[in-house]
Amino acid sequence: MTSRRKFIKRTAGALGAFTVVPGHVLFAKPEIRNAAGELVKPRVIAPSDKINMAFCGIGNRGGQILQEHNSTGMINTTVLCDVDMGAKHTVKSIGDHPKAKQYQDFREMFEKSAREFDAVCVGTPDFSHFPITILAMSQGKHVYVEKPLTRTFYESELLIEAAKKYGVVTQMGNQGHSEGNYYQFKSWVENGIIKDVTRITAHMNGRRRWHDWDVNMKKYPVNPVIPDTLDWDTWLMTAEKHGYHEDFVNGQWRCWYEHGMGALGDWGAHIIDTAHQFLELGLPFEVDPIKIKGHNKLFFPMESTLAFKFPKRKNMPACTITWYDGMENIPQVPKGFGEIEVDPNIPPASNGVMQPAKLGAGKEIYGKDLTFKGGSHGSTLSIIPPEAAKDMESKLPEVPESPSNHFENFHRAIQGTEKTNSPFEISGPLSQVFCLGTIAQRLNTKIEFDRKEKQITNNKLANELLKGTRPRKGWEEFYKL
Repeated sequence: MTSRRKFIKRTAGALGAFTVVPGHVLFAKPEIRNAAGELVKPRVIAPSDKINMAFCGIGNRGGQILQEHNSTGMINTTVLCDVDMGAKHTVKSIGDHPKAKQYQDFREMFEKSAREFDAVCVGTPDFSHFPITILAMSQGKHVYVEKPLTRTFYESELLIEAAKKYGVVTQMGNQGHSEGNYYQFKSWVENGIIKDVTRITAHMNGRRRWHDWDVNMKKYPVNPVIPDTLDWDTWLMTAEKHGYHEDFVNGQWRCWYEHGMGALGDWGAHIIDTAHQFLELGLPFEVDPIKIKGHNKLFFPMESTLAFKFPKRKNMPACTITWYDGMENIPQVPKGFGEIEVDPNIPPASNGVMQPAKLGAGKEIYGKDLTFKGGSHGSTLSIIPPEAAKDMESKLPEVPESPSNHFENFHRAIQGTEKTNSPFEISGPLSQVFCLGTIAQRLNTKIEFDRKEKQITNNKLANELLKGTRPRKGWEEFYKL
């Protein structure tokens, strides 16, 4: 461990004295290292060259991302890394790339094979995104990181600043941000179709992994039998050490405040991403947990309704995003919404409007003159009711087609022919919105937030949670890069 800490400091010091060549340069240049073998300038890749990539997290969702990157035909997979290189969910990825070097600890991967890759894909649990990503950036490696960017507000802040400092190409993996909804939302805002938005409803009401758990749980579960192939200590990374249990691995980490971001972090980046960017919402001044059902201090609630309040911006009015999760916590939809499944056991409200029994993941956007409905990921918006859509049909601008999917967009940005659609300067503040929301869920309390100072002003514990739990000894070095 000591040698690795020295390696981190040595690499960061070497880079700090030089300017990193930006990825938009259109001609290839070899990497430059000093006499000690430390990276000074990363390789600059021409559009005709393939990008050498390392993958951290190669099973489950990480394995899917690995396949998506390779399907572009624009990369070479040179290195694979996972804390469980013998699990069923990782062996397929290993078999698909038999020539790639293999590591179980990302620190060793960087120490021994940094020369063999230009970019890193981080497809690990939310809480482990930060140390891998910041180390990669400090070494001049371009990074693709699954959403949400980080588990804590402070970690996202550090990565936003690191992107400026190191000049590498960055992309967060909310894939719909390079698809139809991105280009439609952008065009409709620029052409005044979407304007004067005062409220947005966002919802994800599907079953979540923790919905059958005991809400009276007081401590983490423990299974003393750790799989032989799993490096549990490295899996924990910066987190406080605790015992192994199957309800922490293979996606179960999403359930716990210390490891994941719940339904909000999982789906928010696919639902409110375009509204957040093109309405220039930034950070909220208040997050109000209107409803928390099944509250527990360790894992996420059974149901949440959170109101994120954003101030006036430029010529745009104040706006509130109300988030709903939980299987029965379904928001009311506007008149003219279209076909919905209605629960026959629920009587209509006084206005005659029936409450839907089921609603897909998506959003409703309320402007001054028009109302819109949309789904998640790249799903495009519709104007409602149908009569309003008909009236607007001839006034709608032509929306450009996406030139590349999210993975191609990242690769082309490294080659200098495009800019990423979800760089950390855009995806970082979006992830910080979710971080504030999970603090409100965790403490079951309203948060008042100073947007300028980036501090929670009404609750000391909530403010401390902006940074989260102190990293374990030996891991604090990553917060100094």
